[in-house]
Amino acid sequence: MQLKTFIECSGWLGALLVLGAYGLVTAGKLQPRSALYQWMNMVGAVGFIVNSGWNGAWPSAWLNIVWLAIGIYGVTRGRRIA
Repeated sequence: MQLKTFIECSGWLGALLVLGAYGLVTAGKLQPRSALYQWMNMVGAVGFIVNSGWNGAWPSAWLNIVWLAIGIYGVTRGRRIA
């Protein structure tokens, strides 16, 4: 796979995961504090970071770095509660 294709696929996969997680929570199929929701958001954020960082969209890259940090906090907090 070429690097450009990998970068593009990372962005699309990130979008699908973040939108999918939001859609599942909205539909009541997933709980917002669940590990799956957090992981979908974290992996999605990584995809967006790769894509937006490569393309020089720094505000988007930084937004997703914060989004990733929030997800990491959610996962680690969930482990302490459980």
